[in-house]
Amino acid sequence: MTLLSVNLNAVAQLRNRRNLPWPSVTHIARVVLDAGASGITIHPRPDERHIRRSDVYDLSALLNAEYPRAEFNIEGYPSEDFLALIEDVRPHQVTLVPDDPAQATSDHGWDFLGEGNFLTSVVQRLKRPGRRISLFCDPDAGEDGVAAAHATGADRIELFTGPYGACFNDPQEAQRQLEALSQTSVAARALGLGVNAGHDLTLENLPAFQAAVSGVAEVSIGHGLTADALIMGFDSATRRYISVLAG
Repeated sequence: MTLLSVNLNAVAQLRNRRNLPWPSVTHIARVVLDAGASGITIHPRPDERHIRRSDVYDLSALLNAEYPRAEFNIEGYPSEDFLALIEDVRPHQVTLVPDDPAQATSDHGWDFLGEGNFLTSVVQRLKRPGRRISLFCDPDAGEDGVAAAHATGADRIELFTGPYGACFNDPQEAQRQLEALSQTSVAARALGLGVNAGHDLTLENLPAFQAAVSGVAEVSIGHGLTADALIMGFDSATRRYISVLAG
């Protein structure tokens, strides 16, 4: 079964609209974990426009104290500040993304062929017993791309599903994107790489994704789940996503 990690960036971004402590990131983390989510994902950025550095430590303390079996996944560009934060917090999974600080959100995967040496050095620096390293991957990376990703020593790739999510009104393009995602997933798993996925996955497009792309270990979902939670609450939204992932 594909596990669900709930991305809390949107919760933090809503909180940051006011100089107030709500909605509480740690409270929502409790709600989704109590509802059955397998883990929490965050993507702290240098400008702290959503997740703040203090949130990283608060969530780490929460999971260590109350949810020792839940996975803590921290995403980010491997700057020196980010790498130091990882060494301090020691999450279960680190997902490396090629973000520019000015980007609103992640919008592309790594150039594994062009940046393989850089990624290899970062992966080796971060690898520890009990820590998984995942690399953000374009849907059409194909065999050459995932072979280069595998050569870095990473444990998994995370399929960037944003282009698929953007096809909500274009079934033909959605099918093309699913075929690319499936081919990249098959190539990765053939090399022994685990496969995660994330970006713009929703209750509506998850079933087709699940049917087309087999063997996905984990999905990180934030924006779609948060949008649904505005209507049904985080507990119910989390349970709905878990139900869809279970098939």
